[in-house]
Amino acid sequence: MRNIEIMQTILSKIEEYDKIIIFRHFRPDGDATGSTKGLKRILALTYPDKKIYLQNSDYSDYLAFLGGEDEPLEDAEYADALGIVLDTATTKRISNKRYSLCRELIKIDHHIPVESYGAPEWVEEERSSTCEMIAHFYDTFSDRLKIDSEAAKYIYAGMVTDSGRFRFRDVSGETMRLAGVILSVGFDTENLFANLYLKEFKEYKFEAYARRKMKITDGGVAYLYVSNCMKKRFGLSDEDASASVSLMDSIKGSLIWLAFIENKDKSIRVRLRSRFVTVSELAEKYNGGGHACAAGATVYSKAEMKKLIAEANELIKAYKASNSDWL
Repeated sequence: MRNIEIMQTILSKIEEYDKIIIFRHFRPDGDATGSTKGLKRILALTYPDKKIYLQNSDYSDYLAFLGGEDEPLEDAEYADALGIVLDTATTKRISNKRYSLCRELIKIDHHIPVESYGAPEWVEEERSSTCEMIAHFYDTFSDRLKIDSEAAKYIYAGMVTDSGRFRFRDVSGETMRLAGVILSVGFDTENLFANLYLKEFKEYKFEAYARRKMKITDGGVAYLYVSNCMKKRFGLSDEDASASVSLMDSIKGSLIWLAFIENKDKSIRVRLRSRFVTVSELAEKYNGGGHACAAGATVYSKAEMKKLIAEANELIKAYKASNSDWL
């Protein structure tokens, strides 16, 4: 089935149901938050008589300025609802496990397909973000769907953050065209960017400290370990600590960079980023997954962390041995 036919099927399902419950992945980023809130707003404007809910079990302090989600529903409320899961490749990453109580389930995602769990499923891994897909959905059916500045702000937030401010490989002319469609709705972009990118002074202090602590392998894997003690010392949230992966994204000769964030239960969250080299398969080996050049994983010991670093180092060496287009 072509994507336009899948989108038409999704719109028909939405029109069929009186109750729609929207889900996303846990540890929400800008794309998960923006796509769910953006879709909910579009549907609420278009179908004011429908009951539409966002139902998830965790939230993001970093994105709190975009507003909260709905209070938990009773289990019985799910039975006659259409569920829509956005920006989530596998069921184990869905924030609210009660998604399975919905009568029918739709999957909308831009990650590499790993698990099939919706009917229909609309997956376009070449898209820069799920928010880009929601922009495309609106643009395709703009004669039937309504949008306002609030919905546009949510969608644009996800497009900006998941594309690295439109710098990453998956950004295309179509990405920019759809960004233009959303921008033309009108909203305060200066306020949005201030909320997304201004930092507390303590974060700068941490960054200075982190730059002294980061290391690099002989092959060019840059990595940083952020312990619970470091988070406490600088007053960092888990989100603040996880953002440290971006501190290593401009090191010449480093094609993979890794941030290891100690969790309260002593497990270690891993954020993997790369240029040219695919890291999603490596992430899948360590309880994770994601995009070719941006993925996440989890390890459970320092020994496992060192093993992951060593495997990443071999990936870079193999790439550099057979390619000359790296910096």
